[in-house]
Amino acid sequence: MSIVGTAIKPFNATAYYQGKFVDVSEADVAGKWGVFFFYPADFTFVCPTELEDLADKYGELQGLGVEVYSVSTDTHFSHKAWHDSSPAIGKINYYMLGDQNHTISNNFGILREGVGLADRGTFVVDPDGTIQLVEITPEGVGRNAEELVRKIKAAKYWREHPGQVCPAKWEEGEATLAPSIDLVGKI
Repeated sequence: MSIVGTAIKPFNATAYYQGKFVDVSEADVAGKWGVFFFYPADFTFVCPTELEDLADKYGELQGLGVEVYSVSTDTHFSHKAWHDSSPAIGKINYYMLGDQNHTISNNFGILREGVGLADRGTFVVDPDGTIQLVEITPEGVGRNAEELVRKIKAAKYWREHPGQVCPAKWEEGEATLAPSIDLVGKI
């Protein structure tokens, strides 16, 4: 069953965010674009490369009206310790949610059964709280924040321009398509 097109479920969590512990719920996501960026665990190997890559794109994402929530089943205390001890993770200015009770990971269907860790998954949520994009990769394959930004721009364009769709490799400013019977078999 696809999770795309479904609403995010209620959750409450504590996050490490810009030097403080803050509470976050689904209500905080409402009305804006959000990225839920799940990863297996703090103090690991592929995870810091992905989180640093995302940190490098955070300003651009904020400029697009997108908030970022990284999520692992570690605690917010572990997130702070990792942030304070790793130069790569120290770059992070977005929310680092602790999901030690597995509510958020279960809500998104990303918790590894019997292991207690989240899979490596990205979920883009629109301002209505509807999941629009999903990417899940195996533990040994890192994601690309630049491609995530491209996909978010396409999703935002599609939402703001009914009747238009973004073809493969679409970049902002390029031509889109208006699906019609006249295009069938011509592309």
